[in-house]
Amino acid sequence: MSTGTVLSPSQIPPPARRPSARELPSSTRIGYAVKVRFFLTRREPEPSRILLVESGSRHLFEALIPGIRQTWGHSIHVDLVTCYSGLPRGFDASTTTAFRVTDYRDPAARKALFRELAGRRYSIMGMICSAEPIMTKWKWMLAARLPVKVFVLNENGDYFWLDYGHWQTIRHFALFRAGLAGAGAVRTLGRFLLFPLTLVYLLLYAASVHLTRALRKGLS
Repeated sequence: MSTGTVLSPSQIPPPARRPSARELPSSTRIGYAVKVRFFLTRREPEPSRILLVESGSRHLFEALIPGIRQTWGHSIHVDLVTCYSGLPRGFDASTTTAFRVTDYRDPAARKALFRELAGRRYSIMGMICSAEPIMTKWKWMLAARLPVKVFVLNENGDYFWLDYGHWQTIRHFALFRAGLAGAGAVRTLGRFLLFPLTLVYLLLYAASVHLTRALRKGLS
């Protein structure tokens, strides 16, 4: 299997002198504004370079990549942040750089990685949200730090853009993940409502047991 280009922390150049606020380029000064703009609009940016975060089962991106190539062509660079070895099937090693999160364990290395990814000027980032405990912190940290338009891919291979125009889809997705939508909603709400009563019952039971023991000791 072709592995493409894999960058390790030692291959990422050290940061230069931190510039003052006036010295920062305009693209950096308005980074947060760009993120907000992407969230507040349904407009899709011009795809210059795409970053995919493999925070779920590998077959999901293997099924997605043909659609990306069909939509945006075979020449566009599709880079990968992953915890797996090798590249998913269908990824072109000549147009893919892979970043293994296992190579960036300490804060300094992670900071260098974020800086490297930001410098690549991705316009779109896709991440897997498939109810699997894989790279959960990584995907949300990258979504928060990089000025990109984000799309979410679920375990069924369906995707939606993470923006205000899809707030109903986002709300339903969040409720479903929390167990508050679908067949399990009533059961989850029932457990939530019964929890205070159960807690009070257990506290009263524990208090009665201790009180009974104390009274027995006093009478003996």
